[in-house]
Amino acid sequence: MAETPRHLVTADEAGMRLDRWFKAHFPGLSFGQLQKLLRSGQVRVDGGRVKSGTRLATGQAVRVPPTVDGSAPTSNKPSINQSDADYLRSLFLYDDKDLFVLNKPYGLAVQGGSGLTRHVDGMLESLRDKKGQKPRLVHRLDRETSGVLVVARTRKAASDLAAAFRTRSTRKFYWALVKGVPKPQQGRISTYLARDEEDGERMAVVRHGDNDASHALTHYSVIEHVGQKLAWVSLKPVTGRTHQLRAHAAHIGNPILGDSKYFDIENWELPGGMQNRLHLVARRIVMPHPRGGTLDVSAPLPQHMLQSWNLLGLDATAYDPALDDEED
Repeated sequence: MAETPRHLVTADEAGMRLDRWFKAHFPGLSFGQLQKLLRSGQVRVDGGRVKSGTRLATGQAVRVPPTVDGSAPTSNKPSINQSDADYLRSLFLYDDKDLFVLNKPYGLAVQGGSGLTRHVDGMLESLRDKKGQKPRLVHRLDRETSGVLVVARTRKAASDLAAAFRTRSTRKFYWALVKGVPKPQQGRISTYLARDEEDGERMAVVRHGDNDASHALTHYSVIEHVGQKLAWVSLKPVTGRTHQLRAHAAHIGNPILGDSKYFDIENWELPGGMQNRLHLVARRIVMPHPRGGTLDVSAPLPQHMLQSWNLLGLDATAYDPALDDEED
């Protein structure tokens, strides 16, 4: 009699629910069919009866009846869009077997939305691995914001990286060009933010206790300024609210140049030669790596910001984010 196949749980699958494990390995098996196999004891983990919600651990053996094997497709790997794959790889700032970091360009959305057909999440389909696993987003950037974007290659890496964002053990550094010079030149902005009731695409500063109000905290420091008209600012968000930096900069009277949603000062003209694009870049990220140690990656200025720096006589190379940013 042929031995019933056993499948070992990998490290990347640790903590996964049994029903999700089956969905990943045998997508042709319905939930009802799985429940029937579990009730009859045909599916077991380390020899014992289990339920669909049982969490798996590394090295456990899942007993799968031979009849189920036919439910697995011959390949989970879809046809590759080589153009998307090549484009994403051209944006790599860092890459290993657990994750990669992209230099997301201005104008490219991270996720889909109304009227969007091209975005990072969709293009990640082209980078599925041999097991059919699609890389996973663990955070996002606004469409108009360029810079470092971390993407997990495995489920476990995604879980570890998401936890690092959730517990605020990740430090993010942004650079912006703002109107005026913030006073004081180094400080913190602490407010509550909620979706603007009149314009649902904007965030508004609200009072604690208001509907959907979330606390938002940002540290900032002026790196250099051009007279009193413009300032190069380093922004360090402690929380990660939607449009946090853009709303906070506008709140203190120093909106970010090129911000179509929050720069609403009348009779103010963009200096000649500058592109009317958001001057905000996710410059650097520092966070625990899933396998230990620290991931520390910086992105260059996007072309429109570099052009503005050159026009203003600012030298981006004179300020190294890995050395000069304060550990707030």
